[in-house]
Amino acid sequence: MSASNLILTIDLGTSGPKVSVFDSQARMIDYEFTDVPLILIGEDGREQRPSDWTNAIRSCYNAIRERGKFDPKEIIAMNITTQWSGTVAVDEKGEPLMNSIIWMDSRGAEFAQKLMHGPLRVDGYGVGKILKWIRLAGGGPSHSGKDSISHILYIKNKLPEIYKKTYKFLEPKDYLNLYFTGRFAASYDSITIYWLTDNRDINHIKYSDELIRITGVDKAKLPDLVPTNSLLGTIRKEIAAEFGLRDDVKVISGTPDTHSAAVGSGAVKDFEPHLYIGTSSWLICHTPWKKTDIFHNMGCIPSGIPGKYAIVNEQETTGACLNFVRNNIFYHEDDLQTEKAPADFYKRMDKVVSKVPAGSNGVIFTPWLNGERSPVDDHHARGGFYNLALSSNRGHMLRAVFEGIACNNRWLLSFAEKLAGKRFEAINFIGGGANSEVWSQILADVFDRPVRQMKQPLNANSRGAAFLALMSLGLLKVEEISALAEVEHTYMPNPENRKLYDELFERYVEIYHTNKALFKRWNK
Repeated sequence: MSASNLILTIDLGTSGPKVSVFDSQARMIDYEFTDVPLILIGEDGREQRPSDWTNAIRSCYNAIRERGKFDPKEIIAMNITTQWSGTVAVDEKGEPLMNSIIWMDSRGAEFAQKLMHGPLRVDGYGVGKILKWIRLAGGGPSHSGKDSISHILYIKNKLPEIYKKTYKFLEPKDYLNLYFTGRFAASYDSITIYWLTDNRDINHIKYSDELIRITGVDKAKLPDLVPTNSLLGTIRKEIAAEFGLRDDVKVISGTPDTHSAAVGSGAVKDFEPHLYIGTSSWLICHTPWKKTDIFHNMGCIPSGIPGKYAIVNEQETTGACLNFVRNNIFYHEDDLQTEKAPADFYKRMDKVVSKVPAGSNGVIFTPWLNGERSPVDDHHARGGFYNLALSSNRGHMLRAVFEGIACNNRWLLSFAEKLAGKRFEAINFIGGGANSEVWSQILADVFDRPVRQMKQPLNANSRGAAFLALMSLGLLKVEEISALAEVEHTYMPNPENRKLYDELFERYVEIYHTNKALFKRWNK
């Protein structure tokens, strides 16, 4: 394998894109990140401008190109991974007709709920409909309205002129692929959240005319399908010239961020899990089969590895809770505070939290600041601090945020293991949260199992995209990935905290069940 076979990756998260270059062993040579704005529309609307994505990508690429750590002519392929469950409506020229509706947007909830209604209901879903969806797709439109199909139904019902003009509806990843290749297409993995495909044969996924008929979506507005991790095409000549690339650079079909993270974490064997904590979080493992747990909003869908499924789920706000604490409490600009948050705020937070005893002096935090997806699909749930006393201080509250998110993930872990049918012996930890030593230890203690903090955890998505590109080109085997994904440190559970965290977890779950009806009444 030539060392000069370089891979260009784009990882578009909610906060912005990261553009990276990797060598033939998936070692990062250089990267750059640029943030993009999030547009809030009322209580439920969350959008971003596709032009902000592409402008930021250009800015990132130009920055690393100017640093001169690689020769652009040695790049042989590019692979894109992005935030999932977003919708870009484009015309026949590939131009966006409106902002992208992203995964946090719940304006389509009423249409999803109407779609999934039925005379006999289980957990709010019509039995006949949800069983049909599970049999074919492995899951179905959630009541939250945050799936891509709900975005499309929202546009159809509330923005009919946009719907009429739309040539294709695309996921963010598939929009960027269109931008770089000119091809309107989606891969087997990215199309899943449309809930319009028959996924029973993992190697031959196709649209289901039956599900399309039920939703009332125009099939002509859906992109063509290509296999997972396949060659999509070559880069457009004008972009190759602008970026200083060869005009034969291959573009791989790409994956959503959950899929690339699963590969970049190094947990590629069946039933080997990884935990990602970024803005949101998930706990995922690959499986050889398709199963669904409708009651806890998780199931097995096509993974980023051809021929494999993956147990997928998502918790709405985890790392976003730390941003909330920083921006809305400590450094909210008002008459009490005009200073900006220090650049090392999160390091300082870690230092404070490390000095607070386990259990946070009885303070409990629930992270449902934008509702929840898994293990409860409840858009009405809201977060908060519980059991505050006069003796409580901000150190207790900060540690409670870390512990509350850990408890939420333990809740998720219990149902993921039930679906898998086995206990997960150790968990690979990636994402921004994995930069925190104290959080890694808290997770190990709350989970009661080893947590492996991966090296360069923030780069897991990009690294996964590089691994997948090398696999697609025939330059890497999936069995070789685990050895290439290095562990920074393994945190073992502290037995002295076992009883305390078991009790804390019971109280945490009790808070949700006790307040569920109140949340619904208050936030309906």
